[in-house]
Amino acid sequence: MDPFLEAAIAEARAGLAAGGIPIGSVLVCDGEIIGRGHNRRVQDGSVIHHAEMNCLENAGRLEASVYARCVLYSTLSPCPMCSGAILLYRIPRVVVGENRTFRGPEEYVRGRDVSLDVVQDETCIALMRDFIRDNPALWNEDIGV
Repeated sequence: MDPFLEAAIAEARAGLAAGGIPIGSVLVCDGEIIGRGHNRRVQDGSVIHHAEMNCLENAGRLEASVYARCVLYSTLSPCPMCSGAILLYRIPRVVVGENRTFRGPEEYVRGRDVSLDVVQDETCIALMRDFIRDNPALWNEDIGV
């Protein structure tokens, strides 16, 4: 398995263990993880700390030239908010663990010249499938339903 996707899965598990939603993300530049995060909406009472947003926040302020060399890994297809951040900072590549349980605006993102690869990782699928089954109200809140 891709070690960067494994790191994103570890973040998802950390979020779940802390009582949150099991979605994780890492930002990789030149083969090194420079940011990591997980969905912290529940833990922080936040409306924006989805995994990708938390990851970018934890990476800190970066120059555009750094983002241009990055790959963002996420265990789940990024939602419209997170996709917007990807486009805003012109991150050229996104690797998604799965999009069976939720699919963000992938075609829109691809249409903006972002390489978006979905790997359908079974661990990512099981994490979200089980969480959605056990916590439907919290999941619906997270995606704005």
